Amino acid sequence: MATIYAGKPEDEPPAAGRAAVAPVLQARRGGRGGLAWPLAAMLLAALVAVPVVVVLSAGLTPDLAVWSHLIDTVLGRYLVNTLWLALGVGAGTLTLGVGTAWLVTMCRFPGRRSFEWALLLPMAVPAYVIAYTYSGLFDYSGPVQETLRLLIGATSRRDYWFPQIRSLGGAIVVMTLVLYPYVYLLARAAFLEQSMCVLEIGRTLGNGPWSCFRRIALPLARPAIVTGVSLALMEVLADFGTVDYFAVDTFTTGIYRTWFGLGERAAAAQLAAVLLSVVLILVLLERASRGERRFHHTSRRYRPLPGWQLRGLRKAGAVAACALPILCGFLIPAAALGWWALTSRLDSGSGFPRLVVTSLLLAAAAAVMAVAAALIVAYARRLAPGRASA
Repeated sequence: MATIYAGKPEDEPPAAGRAAVAPVLQARRGGRGGLAWPLAAMLLAALVAVPVVVVLSAGLTPDLAVWSHLIDTVLGRYLVNTLWLALGVGAGTLTLGVGTAWLVTMCRFPGRRSFEWALLLPMAVPAYVIAYTYSGLFDYSGPVQETLRLLIGATSRRDYWFPQIRSLGGAIVVMTLVLYPYVYLLARAAFLEQSMCVLEIGRTLGNGPWSCFRRIALPLARPAIVTGVSLALMEVLADFGTVDYFAVDTFTTGIYRTWFGLGERAAAAQLAAVLLSVVLILVLLERASRGERRFHHTSRRYRPLPGWQLRGLRKAGAVAACALPILCGFLIPAAALGWWALTSRLDSGSGFPRLVVTSLLLAAAAAVMAVAAALIVAYARRLAPGRASA
């Protein structure tokens, strides 16, 4: 029977098992190249840590005059907007990512297998591109408001109300549509790995799909879900293009303006240090609340999880819930960009082919370097497990 074990990662196997595998592990770790991998991982960690250390060290020597000016003028707005943006996108990605992951994993409805991969498509479009697209569609001069004015006979903006797309709310919606796949991908993987026995026991106790999700699956998938939301929030805090285009003042735009507008590199670094400190505090608080617990299976047997067959309104609701993020996060922006590209005249001297080649080369190089770094760190972690390498 597959069981769920919740314990500390440093819990060791019985003494007999340790004695049996110790010579093999020692031979593997002490062989040729046994130290090369951990040293390479430490070098990569040092390279990544250098910018963080430089930024944090800048906060040790604050310029009081510049800080006083920032506090009196814009720092409060930066902080409030950043917090609202993070809360809104965090809640949106959590709802969309976990909800769609549970539907395609545990429920059966038309198009489920297509939704499994299609729900990742919004990740392929940068947030600032979707921001530009929706601004073109929903601004006052865009096709949506022009059509609305024709239908109601309005002649000016004062004759009707329409939500402002270039706002904090618009930024939350756009970034949620782009970033929810982080949560969806990790949550779905966690749901697929959960023990079928636990879910079947929940069914025998009279729990339906919602009860099993809320009482069993969601707590077990918490580490993966928190990781996905954390990745999304880090993207939010690092984003500049979307919030700048939507005229939303956040810490990121504040850092840019302080550096290039005021010419105060030290003050910009200190703002970045505050932002990094907030991120580190949130990560440490989450880890402390979770403790040292991990969930894994002690059985290697695997059978596909039985799903709930949805019918009627529930089936239609599941299809709509999975189709809406794809429609708004990928299909509508892609269709609008395609139409604008077809109806616009591209200057032969614009250098567009060169931009395409440069972008592809940069993306390929970054992907290769990221995969290589991840393999080095993961293999070093395998050769030298412990709290220090974690």
